[in-house]
Amino acid sequence: SIFTLTTMSIDRYVAVCHPVKALDFRTPRNAKIVNVCNWILSSAIGLPVMFLASTAVTHSNIIDCKLIFPHPSWYWDTLMKICVFIFAFIMPVLIITICYGLMILRLKSVRILSGSQEKDRNLRRITRMVLVVVSVFIVCWTPIHVFVIITALINIPSSTLQTITWHFCIALGYTNSSLNPVLYGYLDENFKRCFREFCTPSPSVLEMQNSSRTGATSRKFPQREQNTANTGDRSNQQV
Repeated sequence: SIFTLTTMSIDRYVAVCHPVKALDFRTPRNAKIVNVCNWILSSAIGLPVMFLASTAVTHSNIIDCKLIFPHPSWYWDTLMKICVFIFAFIMPVLIITICYGLMILRLKSVRILSGSQEKDRNLRRITRMVLVVVSVFIVCWTPIHVFVIITALINIPSSTLQTITWHFCIALGYTNSSLNPVLYGYLDENFKRCFREFCTPSPSVLEMQNSSRTGATSRKFPQREQNTANTGDRSNQQV
């Protein structure tokens, strides 16, 4: 979901700041390719965890799931957490912020040149969406990454509070993934319009559906009349 959010920000930047190039770049085929690449990249990042994951018995005789790193384990464990912090948090935040920042600057310059109130409303709407999306992303993902980095660099003794904090940070990160569709759906006028049209078909669509039903019904009635006529002929022949 982090990679998808990042690619969406790049897509919006290209659409707003480079509209001519966007005609060739923003196609359904390219969108499918980008989505497939996101899935492949996400799966590739998860492969080390899949191969290194194992179970171990703790001092309290409890079976615990953990990652078994090569020797020295502390080095590889810290390295992996730092890489995740950089590539799954710092870089996406920078890319999202830069893309939306350049997009806002572009819309401001267009508004100044045109003096259009419609452009001004669009700027305010997109600015609000940018602030909300980036703020929610940072608020939801900062705690888990900070917690992971602190535990990697400092030896904190295990406790109930640490366990509760860990699960809370994980849940907060996943909350961002579930909030993204709601945020884009609520703040994006295009999405709301299309969703309304999907839920309440336009009169022309309803008229076409009624015409189709009428045509199907009219085709059934002659068939029934023909069947009735054939039945009557067979009855006369039997008599």
